[in-house]
Amino acid sequence: MYSKSEEEHVEHLRIVLETLREKKLYAKFSKCEFWLNEVSFLGHMISSGGISVDPAKVEAVLEWGSPESVTEIRSFLGLA
Repeated sequence: MYSKSEEEHVEHLRIVLETLREKKLYAKFSKCEFWLNEVSFLGHMISSGGISVDPAKVEAVLEWGSPESVTEIRSFLGLA
């Protein structure tokens, strides 16, 4: 969740956790992350500066080699 200030974030977090508890849903603490400046979500990096493509995804595309045979071209087009 996004908040403009730390105080607002504490309040938002309290509301979310309280709502989960009321609905008998529980968050596993080891899988939770709090007070992050940026998060990766569906291949994008989300931060206070905006949304950008995840650099790891860009790196993966840059590392692809050029197809050198008809079979490799067909394989590549199957990914597209």
